[in-house]
Formats: sequence, structure tokens, C-alpha cells
Amino acid sequence: MTKIKRNTVLLTASAAVLTLTGPATASTAPTAPATATATLDWTTCEGRGAGTRQECATLAVPMDHAHPEGKEIEIAVSRIPSEKPGARRGALFLIPGGPGGSSIDDPSGKGQKLPQSVRDAYDLIGFEPRGLSRSTPVDCGLEPADLAPSALRPWPAPDGSVTENMVTAKRLSDACARNGGELIRHISTTDNARDIDRIRAALGEERLSAWAVSYGTYVGAVYSQLFPHRTDRIVLDSNDDPDPRRVGRGWLAAHERGVEDTFPEFAEWASAPENEDRIAETAVEVRPLFLRLAARLDREPIPWPDANPAVLNGDVLRQTMLNAMDDPDDFPGLARLMRGALKGDLPPAPPAPPEKPVQNAVAVGSATLCNDVAWPTSPAAYQKGVTESRAKYPLTAGMPRNAMLCAAWPYRAKQATRITDRGPSNILLVQNERDPNTPLSGALKLREALGRRAVMVTVDATGHDAYLANGNACGDRTVSRFLATGQRPAHDTSCARA
Repeated sequence: MTKIKRNTVLLTASAAVLTLTGPATASTAPTAPATATATLDWTTCEGRGAGTRQECATLAVPMDHAHPEGKEIEIAVSRIPSEKPGARRGALFLIPGGPGGSSIDDPSGKGQKLPQSVRDAYDLIGFEPRGLSRSTPVDCGLEPADLAPSALRPWPAPDGSVTENMVTAKRLSDACARNGGELIRHISTTDNARDIDRIRAALGEERLSAWAVSYGTYVGAVYSQLFPHRTDRIVLDSNDDPDPRRVGRGWLAAHERGVEDTFPEFAEWASAPENEDRIAETAVEVRPLFLRLAARLDREPIPWPDANPAVLNGDVLRQTMLNAMDDPDDFPGLARLMRGALKGDLPPAPPAPPEKPVQNAVAVGSATLCNDVAWPTSPAAYQKGVTESRAKYPLTAGMPRNAMLCAAWPYRAKQATRITDRGPSNILLVQNERDPNTPLSGALKLREALGRRAVMVTVDATGHDAYLANGNACGDRTVSRFLATGQRPAHDTSCARA
């Protein structure tokens, strides 16, 4: 298995019987592009992430899709054409996670990890969602301290109070309203889905295929709901609960369950006798050790020069843990930080990313979460949820049910799209059993909503992003076969631990 490291912002039988999917995907003959209503002027890509074969263009789309005759914005698009034109089937959209993530360089990046049969069958299409820098950008103008990893999630006070979180939510939402301009009101999942359809039309494609990851699975599901007749083969990888009443609020809440699913894997690893980063003699000791250390750091933070913030407190440790659960390759970093904190000798702080792209991504992610669905405005609602979560899921200390800036968002939320089973049966879900960001429990909700339209392969693996990343060879083969040939398992199936 080839692993692909994902970008992070604000998200049993390998020999199962395979059948062709329904009429929308059964044909394996290449399809010629449809006549396009718009064209893309392809040029050489700028930036270090683009390979020599990758081409780039921009596409004008309505800022407000409800008023297509009004102001326009630009969407940056990229592609690497099929490597075997005679076998070309169409376009494979690489739909990024986030919200706030981009796939503009993915045709040259993770797209090159796809098997040759898939790269032959498709033009690989990346794009920069609206609001990001290479498209028409948006910015909230937040203070540098607000961009700290531990500040981007709503960790409550050490005693569980949400009072300061509500103050922060108002301050940040005011900054977005003051600095975000008109565009920040028109950044949502539905807008992203409609932009994708504009790209499809500009490419001259009657239908599109997609590999969507994390938050991108919700974008892909919404696209498939709004434009079912425009879909070919759709892969949804590491899946979000599509509950239209909660959407992003539900995704945040899911972290409490996802961490509980995943932490035992860290505990086993961190107590293995052969592990040079071992922190405990047995796995059962790791969890109480972590909880005690986090509580101690709440009371007595340790100075951490060059970090943001410049201390290691309980929330910085918890956020480091949350990040590490994404990928078992990151377990050593968490263990070393814990060992350093216990000894009072911290490792060097990780280098801070450039501020401008973080500002940009945070603005887009925040606008999407807040515009997709209305969040409660009452402090009491968040306090109740945080208190319950802290008691049941102490590893995440109540953060997943706390208030983000959406609690004070000044704009009216859009109507979330309800995902249903109406449409062609051409969707394959792939999901790791232990995923801290998009846990299996939420993926099962999406699977239920899609009904007969989908089949799901559950992979006995740990980490976020399954296909060609933290899954296993069985899951990778199943997804690759579907993209290359249209064959899916006849029913929901699983892939045993490798």
C-alpha cells in the first residue's frame, strides 16, 4: 500500500463477489466530451506543487448561484490529461477535504498514486474551492494567536466553562463580517457543488466521476443529490454524517467518538516493549497517564519557545493528540511530547505554517460551517453539551460540543441539502473502522441515507483517509477496480486488518 499524507485544515473479504453497477456506470466504453457551454484556457501552472504535465485555468462562476446574472468570481482549475487517450472514459474530480482544503495540486500529487488503469481512464481534475487564494480569495483578518492549532478548535476552560468561548465566537465572527466582504456570505457546500457542475460543463463532460475525501464526501454526496444525472463513478472516502439539521456541528461532535475509537490503537503502540518511544508498561496505563498529564498542564503550563501559543498547556496536548490520531505515522510525535512534558524537557516546537494561507483556509472553513446550517446561539445549549461530553468522553474534554464562531454568525444559514436514495446506483463508500475525524458511526449514517445508491467497504484500519493512505491493500483494490472498471462489491463488505 502506498500512503499519501493528507492536507489538514480546520476533517473482510478481498475476494468479494463483484458485479457491474447499474446503467449509469455499467458501460466501460470511453465517452467523448459533451459540447461545452464554456471553455477553459489551459496554461502552465504556477507554484511548486504542480508537475510538468499539469495544466491550469480559471473559470468564472456566479458569486451567488441564485442570481447567476450577477457578480462573478473565479475558480482555479487544474488537470492532467488521461495517459492513454484511447482508453479515456472521462474526468475524475479530486474533491478535497476541509472545509478549507484545496485539490489544485492533487493531479500531480496524490493523483499520481492512482493505479495506471485509473490514470489511463480519466483526466485528473483538481480545483481551488471558492474563497481560497488561487480562486477569488476571502480573509477574516484574524489575530495570529487565533490561528494556533489549539485555538482553531473550541476547547473549553479547564473547569469546563464555555463563557470565554462565546466571547471568542463573537469576536471572530465580527472579524469575518468586517473583513470577509460579500463573498463570505456565499461560501457553502451547495455553492461548492454548483461550482463543480460549472467546471464539469466547461470541461465539456456530460458526466463526472469523483474521488472525494473527508469533508469532500459531503460535497460529493450533495453534488450527487443535486445533479444525479451528471454522475458516473463516485468514490466517497472517510465519510461525514449528512444530517441536514447539524452538518458541520455534527462533524465536530463526532470527534469525541472518533478519538475513543482510535486512542486504544495509540495505547497499544505506546506500550509495545520494542517501541523506542514507549511511554507505559501496559496499554491500560496510557489513557490515565494522558488524562493526568493534560490536567497537570491545565494547572501548570510549561514554557515552549517558538510555539503558538508559547506554552504547552492541556489544550495544546489534547490538540496534538487529536492531530496524531489522524495517522499512526504521527503517534511518535505525540509520545515524544508526552515524554518531554513528563520530564520537563520539551522537544522543539513544530514550525509554524505561513500565516496567509492559514488565514485564507480558516476563513473559507468557517464560512462553510456557518453558512451550511444555523448553530445555537444560547450559551446554555453549549454548556449542557460540553458538561455531558466531558463526563462521557474525557479525552476530548468537551471540545466537540462547544461553540465555534458560528454561534455568533451574523448571516442567515442556507438550507442544507437532504441526502436521499433517489438517483443512480453508482456510489462506493470506503471507510476505516477507526477514524478520529470522520468516525465509522457517521459513515454509517451516510450509507443509510444513500440506500440503494451505494455500497460500502469497511476497512479494519486506523487513521483518517482510507484509499491509498491509511487503509489497506484490500480496500485499495476494491476502490481501484471500481474506478477502472465500474465493478463494485455486490453488497456492503469489509476488509480484514492487513
